[in-house]
Parts: sequence; C-alpha cells; structure tokens
Amino acid sequence: MSNQHPALPLIPLRNLVLFPGTVATVTVGRPRTSALIAQAKPGDLVVLGVQKDPETDTPTRADLHDIGTIARVRKIVESPKAGFRVVLEGMYRAQLGAISTDAPFLLIHSSDVQEVVPDDAYLLAEALGEEIVALVEETGGTFEYPLPVGAAPGLVADLVAATLGIELERRVEVLSELDVSARLRLVARLIGETKTKSELKHKIESEVRDELNRNHREVILRQQMRAIQKELGEDDADGEALDDLRQRLDDAELPPEARDVANRQLRRLETLGAGHAEYHVVRTYLETIADLPWSTSAETSDDLDGVAAVLDGDHYGLSDVKQRILEHMAVLELSGNPRGTILCLVGPPGVGKTSLGQSIADATGRPFVRISLGGVRDEAEIRGHRRTYIGSLPGRILAGLRKAGANNPVMLLDEVDKLGRGWAGDPEAALLEVLDPEQNATFTDHYLEVPFDLSKVLFICTANQLEEVSAPLRDRLEIIEVAGYTIEEKLNIARQHLVPKRLADHAIGEQGLSITDEGLRTVIADYTREAGVRQLNREITKICRGVALAVVRSKSTVQVEVDAEDVPVYLGKKKYFSELAARTSLPGVATGLAWTPVGGDILFIETSKMPGKGTLKITGQLGDVMQESAHAALTYVKSHALELGIDAEAFDQDVHIHVPAGGVPKDGPSAGVTMFTALTSLLSGHRVRHDTAMTGECSLRGHVLPVGGIKAKVLAAHRAGIKRVILPERNRRDLDDVPQSALDELEVIFASEMSQVLEAAIDWESVPVIPASPLPHSTTTPAA
Repeated sequence: MSNQHPALPLIPLRNLVLFPGTVATVTVGRPRTSALIAQAKPGDLVVLGVQKDPETDTPTRADLHDIGTIARVRKIVESPKAGFRVVLEGMYRAQLGAISTDAPFLLIHSSDVQEVVPDDAYLLAEALGEEIVALVEETGGTFEYPLPVGAAPGLVADLVAATLGIELERRVEVLSELDVSARLRLVARLIGETKTKSELKHKIESEVRDELNRNHREVILRQQMRAIQKELGEDDADGEALDDLRQRLDDAELPPEARDVANRQLRRLETLGAGHAEYHVVRTYLETIADLPWSTSAETSDDLDGVAAVLDGDHYGLSDVKQRILEHMAVLELSGNPRGTILCLVGPPGVGKTSLGQSIADATGRPFVRISLGGVRDEAEIRGHRRTYIGSLPGRILAGLRKAGANNPVMLLDEVDKLGRGWAGDPEAALLEVLDPEQNATFTDHYLEVPFDLSKVLFICTANQLEEVSAPLRDRLEIIEVAGYTIEEKLNIARQHLVPKRLADHAIGEQGLSITDEGLRTVIADYTREAGVRQLNREITKICRGVALAVVRSKSTVQVEVDAEDVPVYLGKKKYFSELAARTSLPGVATGLAWTPVGGDILFIETSKMPGKGTLKITGQLGDVMQESAHAALTYVKSHALELGIDAEAFDQDVHIHVPAGGVPKDGPSAGVTMFTALTSLLSGHRVRHDTAMTGECSLRGHVLPVGGIKAKVLAAHRAGIKRVILPERNRRDLDDVPQSALDELEVIFASEMSQVLEAAIDWESVPVIPASPLPHSTTTPAA
C-alpha cells in the first residue's frame, strides 16, 4: 500500500518530462504557476505533472498523466520580460491524486510508487544497463565520461532516456514504467529506433556528459583521496565504520529473516561511496536494525511478595490491578511462556492509571516506556514511515523498544481513547496488530519492513472513556475499571504519598508542617470534588507554598500545624457545599446518580407544575434517551394515579422537568428511576427524602432495570454525604467492587419494581405540600 503525501504545489508541464536524477530549467508564464513561484524558495518541493493536451491552459486531474515527478526547486530567476525561470531537480516518481484549487495556485495530493527490482533480476538490470551503453556506442555515440560508479539501474535508464530526442509520449511511457527491467529494455529499444546517428552523438556528447560529469569527477576525486590517505598511512574512517557496523549486527543476534535483509543491505552499502545519495539512508537503516533489542531481555523479579510490596508501597488501593499483575507473573513463572499481556485501565483522571505503569516496571525489574497517544492522528506514528521518505523514522513502538534496550519492557500506551483520525490514516487501527497477542509476535514496522516480536512486552493502556475506543480494539484489551477513591482512601493516599512528596518538593520537613486528619478531611470535602486525587494534590501544594512563604519571611524555622479551622487561611473560601437538604425541601425534586468521564456525580432532577393543558416540557440539554424516560415516567404516574393517591385533576396542568447545569449535555437511561420519583413527588405533594439518591432504568410497566457504572455512582454518593442509595436488584453483584469502607456508611436498598423505589424514596408520612401558584402578573427575567 502506498503512503499518501501532504498536498504539494503543482506545476503542469506542456512538452517536458523531468526524470528523477535530472535537472531542467522551466519558464513559467501561467498566472497560477507564477503565483506559486512568487512564494516559493530554493529547497521547496513541488509536483510536476505532464499534460495530455499541451494546449490546455487550466488542466484538471483528468488532463494529467497518472505518474508524475516530485522535484526540488534549486534556483529561481525573475526576468522582467519572460516572467520566472525555475531550475528544478527531479527527485522520485509519484502517483498523482486529487487536485485542490482553493489556494492561489494548484495543490495536488500524491503518493509513493514502488519500483519493481526483484532480487533475482538485479544482475539482469545491471547487464541491461551495460547493454544500453553498448547500443549507444554502436549507433555512433560516445561517452566522454562513464556512468556513475554503482549507479542504480533505474537511474541509468532515466539518465539515458533524458538525453534521447524522443517524443513526449515515449518519455511519459518511460516515466510511467515502474518495472526497472522493463524500463531498461524500453530505453534500449528507443536507442535503436533513434533516426540519425548524428543526433544521438550530439545528445550523448553534450547533455549526457554535462549531466554525469559532476558525479564522475566526484568519484575520481574520492578515489584519489583514498589513495593519498593510504600512502600517508592514515586510517580509512569509512572502512572502520563499516567494520564496526558489521560487528554490531553480529552482536545483535538477529533472527534469520532480519539477518538476510541486513546482509543484503550491508553488501549494498559496501558498493556505495560515502558521497552517494543513498549511502546515509542505508547506513541509518542498518544502525536501527543493530540497535533494536532482538534477543536482549531484561532480568525480571520472580519474588511475588517483593513485587506486591513495591506495588502496595507506591499506590494505595487498586487491588484489582495489583492482583492481575501478580497473576500474570505467577503464570509466567510456572509456564515460562513470555506471552504478552494487554491490560487497559479505564477510569477518571487522577486515580493513578499512568503512574501505575512506572510502579509495575519498578516492581518487576523491567524497563519502562511511556508513549502518549493523546491527539496522535498519523498512522506512521505507530507503524513508522517508509524509507522512501526523506528523514523517515521507525514508529513510536520500535523507537520505545530501542530506547528501552530490552524486548520485554513495560510499555504504557497513555490516553488510548484520545487517538484522532486524520488524512494520514487511522492510528487506532494501526494498534490492532500491536495489541493482539495472536499477531504481535510478527509486528512489521513500515520503516523496518522486517517482523519484530512484541509478544514479550507487557502492554498497559489507559483511557478515560471506553466508549471512545473502537470495538475491534476493545476486543483485544483486558479491561480493568478504576472508578475512584473513597474519602478514607483519599485520606490515606494524602497521608502516605501526597503530603511527604510535597513537603520534600518545598524543602519543608515534617517538623515544619503537619496537617491533621481533620484538616485533610476538610480539604477533601470542602475544596475538592473528584474521583481521583489530582485536585487534592494541588490544594496540598498550595498549603505548602503558603508555609514556605512564611518561612522565608520570618527567616527562621517555623512550625505550622494545619487543622480544619486553619485550612481557609491557605485555601480561601470553601468551594463546595452540601445542597441536599435545601434542594429537596419541596416536593418534585429527586437526587440521582450519574456517570461522567471524570467519575461519578450526583444530579438533581427538578419538576414543577403550572396551569395549562397537561403538556410536558423538558429542559437541561437532555438527550433522546432521557427525554423518552421523562415521557415514560409521566405515563406511569398517570396510569397508577389511584394507587399513588394523586388526584386526576393534577394531570390537567402543564408539567416542567428540568435538570440543572443546562450547559452540559446529558443522556442515558440511568435517570429513569429518578424522573419517576420526582414526578410522583410533585403530583402527590410528598417530599423525597433528602438523604437518598437513586439510579436505574425504568420500563413503562414500572420494572427497574440494571445500569452501568455502579461503583463510580456509589462512590459519588458517598463523597456527597448521602446516606441511602437505591439501586436495581440486578446490580446487587456490582457492589463487590465497592470498597467496604464506603458500604459501611451507606444504606443500600435494592428494588426490582418502581413501587419499591417510591416506598423507600418518598416520605409518605409527611404532610402533602401544595406549591403556591404563581402571581397573576409576575414576570421572570432570564439570566444573561
């Protein structure tokens, strides 16, 4: 498959074909091309396309031949009478794509084309190249200087074809021929068809000599330089470099296929001079092969207890992840099969997903490689660039292994859900082979073009939203959810990790600053509302900065103890308040539990009624699913009005359902139970208990259906100070993932029918409250 280039400027040629390796001067006169050259500078790349009809002034893609030339601008000369003259150097062939006319000049997409030179046909191609020289001599032409030593057969064909006085169609035919052997035969036939010997002799002696003279002189001078160095007894630096490279390839213990490729390229490198255009390309390729850890593995620790101790010391909680790592090591120790494991940690920010990779590497003794994938849009970032590109490099996977120096590192693919898609391909699709244990033993990078075994790598992916990852990629991952921490877990993390690290960063010892448990609880409850501990870390850092300022100003040792009442001195006013009792003081308001990409959260569903004709109004940027839940809830309440003690006249009024935070889109079935409860509370006049939150989907018949994200939602309820949680009966098993410390402080009620939810959530013993009617002429001014 060819690689697509970014759009490059297009210069349409009327009666000229510029072959790779040749130089030509082009006179520019058309307005679009003149606009291009006016902005161009030496070194810029352009695409040269040959017109099928030279008389066409504004060619389209259909007016151009399929194969063109990528050329570099060498010189631009502006003439007052003749416009611009541009010296162009042909670089390589390209397949032409679509033309864009949005810019002042034409832009065109192009892609690489691969010349066909089979290994068994290489000698034949060289022989045909010699045959071309012989044919030139037979027809009366002479070469004052020979072709460049070691010139590629394809280059020989292009240089000779460029000197022949042949028609434009024949030149296009030579340019379009990608089989080098067939191209050489075609050029040989064209030489034989040349009409007059004098024309051929003139072309050979002038244009070919001028084109090849420079390269020939360079070869002669280099040979003379080597002879002089040999006479002076100086070391041959190139020879030493090749010997060193050969030794590095021997030490790399390459697999047979890679060894064959390396030997073939090494023999090719020996025939190329250091001044050859491809010399450094081949040498860089061989150095990359030599640097990769084909058979080098890091020694890993077999002490499971020691590994467990390291993991526990670096991270508090995360028992599921730690257990999975220990299981993997146990299987590796028993079987000896280093089969790769692909874990994916999914959870909100700040829960320790990324830092866990370093801890696993430290615990197991493996090198650690972190690859950030956020915003990556180019497939070549994963699979590498083909060597036909100037400045091509391997992809990030092989680059990470090269840096690690071992073929069994811990490789963390961070933010895998934030991969993008661009014109250069889909990098997420490129990860399918990397993260498939059945395929990654033969992973092939575009730059390397030799299979590399990734089966020994311990891959760990991180993501915030699993829904953003494609289904084929999810199928290759072992998902471990990291929902968040309870208040007690945050307290322990702050005490064991965050506070000591921040004190060390700010050069404040434990004697200089101490934060009491109540002080930390105040910071957690009043200044942070998150699933992880990232904001908590920032608030602790802010306290440390305040103490550091006091130490510098006093110019003496300061001992500070921060208790609950001292926290506002350093952090300012409280940021978060408990609104449960105030929000649910009137009928028609219920507290629901929701899942967000940054963890669980609580939301209030508010309802109100007003004079009208019984219509339902829904606001708060609710998606289709939530709107359908609202309509289903109203239908259920109407059909069970008698059982719920609701007067039929109540349904003659308009009902308004609103979910605050209207700037945030919301959707999903989890709010169904909460909407049912809020409407029942509104129309019956009985309040919903302020200490109760709920989640679950509800059917039109009143059946409570299970939902996802139970752990994150329960932890959100615990953080918000809620005491009672109503969950679907079929989610009972999901409580196994919730920390016991949170369950000890919550009353969990399971319901399979809506009647059970209403019985537990609504305070039926309270006196019904009828909200006051709006004033006759009251008006409401919307907020700006």
